[in-house]
Amino acid sequence: MASILRKTLKGTAYTLGTVLGAAALYYGVAQVLSRIPVAAEPTTEAATIPFFIRSNGVHTDLVVPVKSRYIDWSQQMPYYNTQASDTTYRFVGIGWGDKGFYLETPTWAELKPSTAIRAGFWLGTSLMHATYYREADLVAGPQCVPLRLTPSQYRRLISYIQQSFQRDSTGNFIWIPGHSYADHDAFYEANNRYSVLNTCNTWANRGLKVSGQKASLWTPFDTGILHQYGK
Repeated sequence: MASILRKTLKGTAYTLGTVLGAAALYYGVAQVLSRIPVAAEPTTEAATIPFFIRSNGVHTDLVVPVKSRYIDWSQQMPYYNTQASDTTYRFVGIGWGDKGFYLETPTWAELKPSTAIRAGFWLGTSLMHATYYREADLVAGPQCVPLRLTPSQYRRLISYIQQSFQRDSTGNFIWIPGHSYADHDAFYEANNRYSVLNTCNTWANRGLKVSGQKASLWTPFDTGILHQYGK
């Protein structure tokens, strides 16, 4: 009996050590790669389009004008998909993430191990999250970086964001009714799968690269992105 108990404890300790070691390695690699900068592209084109990087402390949104000469996002993500249906919002923050995290985990205190496992190992599906902002919400600070894009940079970002949304048979984004965090946001079905290697912040970081902005070589955390902007 004692030998069985020793073997069980030894196996448990080995498993725990492996998990902790893998987590430490992941965190260490993330810290190193997130500090390696990808420089902003040189351009002679005028940067006229307001653009913001906005973090809530965990998740990063890419914030763009709702309406411009290049796209009207309210055509695909209408204001009336939000509870407020308030057309006075002039900016929309767009993020990508795991469906379980978005819908089942409004706060970290409610995170379930099953949700984390599904999200971390390609077992779940993903959503896009659209949050409308007023300009007063986008004041430069530790978690908000104001930038400007050139028209060609913005067109590339538009294409990148649009490709992240699933579409129905008529080409429209697929809204998820009945789910939101507040009265000015909405969820939509997304493409691709979330994992420890492809997180919400990895998605945002790729968007920065696509649009020619400073970015991390790779980062799963918002801190990697904000570090590149001295935050």
